[in-house]
Amino acid sequence: MIVMKFGGTSVEDAPSIERVAEIIRARLALKPIIVVSAMGKTTRKLLQAAEASAAGDSRTTLGIVADLKTRHISEARRLVKKSDAREVFSLIDKHFDELKKLLEGLAILGEVPPRGLDKILAYGELLSSAVLADALSERGVPARLLDARELITTDDRYGSASPLFEITNQRIREETSPLLEKGIVPVVQGFIGSSRDGATTTLGFEGSDYTATIVGAALDAAEIQIWKDVSGLMTADPEIFAGARTVKLCSFAEAADLTFFGAKVLHPKAIHPAARKNIPVRIYNSKRPDAPSTTIAADTPKCTNLIKSIAYKRPITIINANVTSSSGRSSVDDLLRAFVDVLGQRRIQPLITSVSASSVVVALDSRDLRHGGRDVIESISEFGRATAESNRAIVSVVGDGVRNERSLVGRVFNAIDDIEIGLILHGSSPLTMSFVVADTDVEDVIAKLHDVFFQQLDPQVFQ
Repeated sequence: MIVMKFGGTSVEDAPSIERVAEIIRARLALKPIIVVSAMGKTTRKLLQAAEASAAGDSRTTLGIVADLKTRHISEARRLVKKSDAREVFSLIDKHFDELKKLLEGLAILGEVPPRGLDKILAYGELLSSAVLADALSERGVPARLLDARELITTDDRYGSASPLFEITNQRIREETSPLLEKGIVPVVQGFIGSSRDGATTTLGFEGSDYTATIVGAALDAAEIQIWKDVSGLMTADPEIFAGARTVKLCSFAEAADLTFFGAKVLHPKAIHPAARKNIPVRIYNSKRPDAPSTTIAADTPKCTNLIKSIAYKRPITIINANVTSSSGRSSVDDLLRAFVDVLGQRRIQPLITSVSASSVVVALDSRDLRHGGRDVIESISEFGRATAESNRAIVSVVGDGVRNERSLVGRVFNAIDDIEIGLILHGSSPLTMSFVVADTDVEDVIAKLHDVFFQQLDPQVFQ
């Protein structure tokens, strides 16, 4: 049995879904379970509709909803034409009726509560999965639509929920195993789940990847396939560096560090369920199924290149705090504890932390902060004087060779000697070296590092 996850660009329109159907058909003998994201840009549109409705802008809200409904019906009509396979159209009507009522509620409320936003954003996956399931059925692929909210039980951390694995694993096995035994292909929404009390939750950005590995681990899948619009994991983000090459082989540990520090190829949590069960994860290009791909596994051959890939994360805010008490009533320990408390309350994970005798410096994802981090600064003001520096980025070089190469720091700095470097982190992970630069320097830094570290490629590892 395998799990196949298809991202938003893989199901963005009828031709893309036709291509996905053929990819699935070619693998029916492997007993696939399908996990699907929302059609490309749908989640963003739903977020815009929610924000507009809460702001009282009904014209914008209705326009977005109308456009989304027209799009889904139009693509479904191109795919589903037989009279006995048209359940999708009644589901589309049902989902949009529910969506409109939820948005009307936001207009009365005047805000977008996290619980309400999760329920609204879930409709992207509910719609795309309905279209794909009926498209498969019409093409002779026996498919059954399942509701991920009945399979994946989570905590109530809306926007970034965590699965309750004991309950979730049992439900996944109970619902999917009988279908697989009958040769039926289960189609499940990615990204969404539900809390113990039945409220819809979401798993965070790129959460469909996480859904795929949760399902795969629950069923001890032979492999988990992630189908995207890029040819696997790359040596750098191809959107900002055209010369990036495919990494054919990557360890779980390397992939985990890359996703944590910004590589967009997987959800940051997606590696862990697969790694725990030692299930290989393969990343394919749905638009070019025969293109090079990446295999992420526990054991990979030793690579002659020091690093596997260069990741970046932006925008980043640096908060630098110094102990201010001269009476001895507060210390750097108090200051650090205050940081931990305030970030924990806001569910913010620091990307880099540096502590000295009198100061604490943290690098945070700017999107997690309010008002540029002023609320964090105010919360620790009793223990230290703090400043925030925005418009920064973290660049990370990741690879198993980092752990034993003493010359790495020198080679990095020589490559970018004309770039101003801020905070440096080397040693917290044996596979990664990270440093802070200006947001506007990211492209230049990656191009220079790529030229140094990937002049020659190990043919076992790179394509």
